[in-house]
Amino acid sequence: MLPSKVKERLVLAIDVDDFKTAEDLVDKLSDYVRVFKIGNQLFTAEGPKVIQMIKKKGGEVFLDLKFHDIPNTVARAVEVATKLGVYILNVHTSGGLEMMKSAAEASRNISLTLGIRKPLILGVTILTSINQEILEKEIGIERRLEEQVVHLAKLAKFAGLDGVVASSREIKIIREACGKDFIILTPGMRPTGKLMHDQKRVMTPREAIRWGADFIVIGRPVREAVDPVEALKEILKEMEGD
Repeated sequence: MLPSKVKERLVLAIDVDDFKTAEDLVDKLSDYVRVFKIGNQLFTAEGPKVIQMIKKKGGEVFLDLKFHDIPNTVARAVEVATKLGVYILNVHTSGGLEMMKSAAEASRNISLTLGIRKPLILGVTILTSINQEILEKEIGIERRLEEQVVHLAKLAKFAGLDGVVASSREIKIIREACGKDFIILTPGMRPTGKLMHDQKRVMTPREAIRWGADFIVIGRPVREAVDPVEALKEILKEMEGD
């Protein structure tokens, strides 16, 4: 079942590189947010024990490692992540249909075998740091960015994934192409008045929720705030706005 409460739809990115800092953030903010994102930085530094710490404190984990490899390698990685009890994990849609199918099947099979919850598996479409110029001139894809996002989202759905990670600016066209039950997680959110940093295709949390995002990811605007708790409260208030 998709989350209904605002608190359950907000994902906090704890992109730090040591266990103590991560634990302090979880302790300080777990009253206001349920899902914490562990990315490459923290997982490389500290490994699975961070997942265990968050779960022990009653939180959920979005394991944001963006698996992208040959089908068998990704399937085995997804199998391990499923056994770790993560709530959400992701793979790159550009890994292709067979890779995504293998990931979905591996997670489904191991969860049934062990009698554990299957995580939501999302496909990363086009990173929010990429714009049309980068897509064409550096990556070599001539299709319009929005068209490529929809193409990859439809491929993810066909492969059996639960949804996608995509820019908030593509929410509407993904909904039209993939339906209301297809999960859309939007990263790189920037509250009203905040710097975009390296993000190029972003909205405010309020805009993303109004457009229909199921989950939104907030990171630096909270972590780098003078008072992270107050910053998070303001974001939640913005998300709840009419």
